[in-house]
Amino acid sequence: MDEQKISRINELYRKSKAEGLNAKETEEQKLLRMEYIAAVRKNLRSQLNNIDIEEKDGKIVNLGEKFGNKEAN
Repeated sequence: MDEQKISRINELYRKSKAEGLNAKETEEQKLLRMEYIAAVRKNLRSQLNNIDIEEKDGKIVNLGEKFGNKEAN
């Protein structure tokens, strides 16, 4: 997500607290927040997929391979 969209999220938040948002701005805020959350989840999933752990039996397992079948919520 680019800085411009993050700035817009913050701008809409400040406006919502100061004077309120109209219906169009509320919908825009909702969509931007959903996009932001999706980007954070994708980033986290990518980071977790690059972590290797050592099991109790000494075997090294990649978290992405171990839990790869599960979808991000």
